[in-house]
Amino acid sequence: MRKPPTTKDKRTSPRAYVALLRGINVGGKNKIPMPVLRQSFERVGMTNVATYINSGNVIFTAGEYPQSALAAILEKAIEEDFGLEIPVLVRSREEIAAVHAALPSHWENGKAMKADVLFLWDEVDEPAVLERLPLKPGLAEALYVPGAVIVGIDRANVSRSGLSRLVGSRLYAAMTIRNVNTLRRIHALLSGEE
Repeated sequence: MRKPPTTKDKRTSPRAYVALLRGINVGGKNKIPMPVLRQSFERVGMTNVATYINSGNVIFTAGEYPQSALAAILEKAIEEDFGLEIPVLVRSREEIAAVHAALPSHWENGKAMKADVLFLWDEVDEPAVLERLPLKPGLAEALYVPGAVIVGIDRANVSRSGLSRLVGSRLYAAMTIRNVNTLRRIHALLSGEE
């Protein structure tokens, strides 16, 4: 767990963010009710808190601390309130907008295509991460944008694409995944379109 910031790290202008929690409410493990999670965020000074679906997407504003301090504050609050050590990745409205802009408009997560955003922790956030993905050429397409990799696969090729080999790897532990439909919704919420 990261250490919380000191008061000298504070700033004053409120900015919109999304907190992406890794590994909650999956297969009956790490259960966190969204209404209680919102209260945890509010308890540590976050405002305009809203959640989107049950997989740990929390939209909020924070004027008191810089973005670099938020993950540690939120991880500590979750540990105190739920007794769980949950990694939290925080992205600003602008960072989400950049990922959204890089997403091919015809990619969707649906019957014909599987398309996901692999949000990256800092230690793997570089273009060379594409070389570490176990994707088979010609069966999947991956695009790097700072902070994320967007992966698109025709549904007919998902089982042969190599994507399943990512699960359980060291690289997998340094990311949290959302489908592109969720990315679009988060972008809309952060942009005030919803």
